[in-house]
Amino acid sequence: MKKIYYFPGLISALLIPVLFWYYIHPYIDKTVYNVVDFGLPAKLTQDKSSINFTFEPLRNWDYKQIKIKPNTAKENSKFYVSEMKALQKRNQKETGVEFILDENNTYGDFVSLLNDMAIAKQETYVLDLEKTGHLFATVNYIDPKAEKTEEMGCLLCNDVIRDYYEPTFSNEICDFINRQYYLKLFENGSQLPKGAYYILFAFLLFLNISMLSIKERFLLKLR
Repeated sequence: MKKIYYFPGLISALLIPVLFWYYIHPYIDKTVYNVVDFGLPAKLTQDKSSINFTFEPLRNWDYKQIKIKPNTAKENSKFYVSEMKALQKRNQKETGVEFILDENNTYGDFVSLLNDMAIAKQETYVLDLEKTGHLFATVNYIDPKAEKTEEMGCLLCNDVIRDYYEPTFSNEICDFINRQYYLKLFENGSQLPKGAYYILFAFLLFLNISMLSIKERFLLKLR
């Protein structure tokens, strides 16, 4: 009995996936997005009922002013960190550091200052958008006597409680399917050019024809 080879189906099964990947690859979004998490104080209402949630009670504190020259925040990062650490070490009530920003400063200056806050472990800071536009690092005053009492009374402050479960085989399969790589592929499917849809349709069509030819071969052998 003569063997039947369906060469167009074999070629399409090998060639179309390569073409599909070639055309879809430039449209996969590989951009890494960074987000700045920053809280802003509430605006002062006319009746001043929201004053305790605004920056107003802290506005008249004793601040050490530091002018941030445009595009220089990053190169002066060590100095800003040292100023905030000195603020924390002094631990004086109603004090802080005022970083003066204006319209000439860049987004890079602002982000660099936020990074300095994280490096210095500065817990309290605020951006005054309502009036000055300056970034204020305020002292988190700690009463030395209250600090000692708290250390003696809090016996479980540094404990971490976590729930742990053993993943099942089905959970591992779901995790593999739902990986970020595959999610990006499907999320960007709507942004593909029309040519990619034609290639995908042709691949499925030839795949179907190839499966039918394989079925016919088995039927001929059975006869």
